[in-house]
Amino acid sequence: MDTRIEEIARLVAASTPLVVKTLDPADRVAVRQWDAFVDACPEATFFHKSGWQQVLKEVFAHRTHFLYAERSGAIEGVLPLAQVKSVLFGNTLVSLPFAVYGGVAANSAAAVEALEGEAQAIATRLGVDHLELRNLRHRHPDWPLQDLYVRFRKPLEPEVDDNLLAIPRKQRAMVRKGIKNGLRSEIDQDLGRFFALYADNVHRHGTPALPRRYFETLQRVFAADCEALTVVDDSGRPLSVVLSFYFRDEVLPYYAGDDVSARQLAANDFKYWELMRRSCERGLKIFDYGRSKQGTGSYSFKKNWGFEPQPLFYEHCLYRRDSIPQNNPSNAKYQMLIKTWRRMPIGLANWLGPFIVRNLG
Repeated sequence: MDTRIEEIARLVAASTPLVVKTLDPADRVAVRQWDAFVDACPEATFFHKSGWQQVLKEVFAHRTHFLYAERSGAIEGVLPLAQVKSVLFGNTLVSLPFAVYGGVAANSAAAVEALEGEAQAIATRLGVDHLELRNLRHRHPDWPLQDLYVRFRKPLEPEVDDNLLAIPRKQRAMVRKGIKNGLRSEIDQDLGRFFALYADNVHRHGTPALPRRYFETLQRVFAADCEALTVVDDSGRPLSVVLSFYFRDEVLPYYAGDDVSARQLAANDFKYWELMRRSCERGLKIFDYGRSKQGTGSYSFKKNWGFEPQPLFYEHCLYRRDSIPQNNPSNAKYQMLIKTWRRMPIGLANWLGPFIVRNLG
């Protein structure tokens, strides 16, 4: 009897229409339902969390469209979107700016189709140049694909020592060098040390820094799921920092920076080992090293840890463009700007940077 009732319930649910709605951040019930779905959906990532809507609005004033597909009061899929519009870099609808992952997270094909259809309708209505979905798998073979980035992630071993032994020999030697140099890691509640080293690092690379308010908002919105780790020497001098996100049983080191002396002391190597060690002790199971551009130093560094690159599928639906824009430091046309930025006083760079980087995403 119970089986028949369950079957009838399934048939009734299947006959109920799927409705696409826009998340209202003031609707606490809908926000809780959204985040509960994200926590449970295998396709979802940290960047599908509802808190990103608040971050993007508060810090960058980007117009957001956080879509969800609902049937009989139950969410079947979500698609967080934001419009990034500027004179320099064009007009884009993207899932999601400042995120390495995005696109639809759903538990039904109908939800995927409904959400992507609504995204394209919004893109047309807004008159954007293109719609960008930062998918983990290839959904649209007929859409132009940005194949510049790959991601690095792998399981953590249950025991701390096994994780150290899993690091290839040469990289393991660098970790041991950091340990021998008396380095230690500390968790920071205040972001002063993090931002100072982060801003200095991106300035040396010739790129604008995100505003400190962005990181403080991340920490406030995501609370314990956003954590800053600082590596210091035996005198307490900060050398290297990383801001990480936590999602389910994963850790994602996401923003980082270092002092010019960090490399000599192996502080960067020690930093990621300490994050790995601490994550293992917390019972986490996945270390997600995030994305890197192919052929860069960051790409090589992560491979040296024994991580293998995995493709990312940044798919573009073009409306007012003939090709995918290349708004990244690898583009040759930005080399003069990068050189100029490096020579700019860091105080001026930190003031001017947020006005530029908000439009890059």
